[in-house]
Amino acid sequence: MKKTMGVLMVMLLVLSGTYATAAEKIGFIDMRQIIILSDAGKEAALELQEFVKKKKTVIVEKETELKKLQEELQKLKPVLTERAYKEKEIAGQRLYREYKRFVEDFKEEVRMKEQQHEKRLIPEVLKIIQEIGEKEGYAMIVETGAYNPGVTYFEKSQSITKKVIQKFNKVYKSKKQ
Repeated sequence: MKKTMGVLMVMLLVLSGTYATAAEKIGFIDMRQIIILSDAGKEAALELQEFVKKKKTVIVEKETELKKLQEELQKLKPVLTERAYKEKEIAGQRLYREYKRFVEDFKEEVRMKEQQHEKRLIPEVLKIIQEIGEKEGYAMIVETGAYNPGVTYFEKSQSITKKVIQKFNKVYKSKKQ
């Protein structure tokens, strides 16, 4: 009798563990991948590339101007008085500081534009994740990418990132039309 009760208890524990595991469906996403690979994210990246391309031409122009000034300064060094040379050198340093400031401002603008795109896209993606979670019975969906690198391991087959991208693309296309 005790043996039968022991076997029954073990079976009950195994069965209840199996049931609990089946009920606890967990999904994993990589928000960065969703933003990068989705149609909306690709479109935002193209906009950013256009902005960068325009600014890069200005940067190249400023670099060319600085190189010319430096070469001119080297050529004129033997001919100029020390005072005139120092004045040209100071003017060159001022131009270089302006160039550096321009490049730093440019980098900050790019970073801010990236953040603006993320702020616009993430709430929409979160709605889709919520919808998938509710419809498909997930107990939890965990971010595993750059936004929350706290998860050190997960079964890649449990990732629903592609599913979120597909659904987000559908929603994005329907809004665009």
